[in-house]
Amino acid sequence: MPRTQRNDNFIDKTFTVVADILLKVLPTSQREKQAFSYYRNGMSAQAEGEYAEALQNYYEAMRLEIDAYDRSYILYNIGLIHTSNGEHGRALEYYYQALERNPSLPSALNNIAVIYHYRGEQAIENGQSEISLILFEKAADYWKEAIRLAPTNYIEAQNWLKMTGRNKGIESLNG
Repeated sequence: MPRTQRNDNFIDKTFTVVADILLKVLPTSQREKQAFSYYRNGMSAQAEGEYAEALQNYYEAMRLEIDAYDRSYILYNIGLIHTSNGEHGRALEYYYQALERNPSLPSALNNIAVIYHYRGEQAIENGQSEISLILFEKAADYWKEAIRLAPTNYIEAQNWLKMTGRNKGIESLNG
């Protein structure tokens, strides 16, 4: 049975029904419909923690999808899986690719910042204070852009920027 028919909760079932209807009525090519179907199956597998299956679906969706904007979300989700697996270098690669296709993706900017912040914390633990400062500045730059795009999101990042004095240039933080 396809994953989209195995959803257990009401919201997942509703989403699946609506998505199936949209796939049938939207004036899109068969290729685009297949790409969306793989993407949807990837999201479902990812939500269940089935990362290998999710990646297979996302890679197939990438093979079929030609729209840069839609590809950005597939790449972003692949980045999320690598982040969950602790593969931060690979995750960064996918987040950067997502941003190349969609520069207005604040969640990718936020996740990049989180990785740089984490690496900054690791550098402190390893006694590399100069490296930590560079990593924290990179995190700040990405968080500032994410906040610029989504001013009401990333409250913890906004607080961190304020506490560390890195909030210059962000109007919403100066109020």
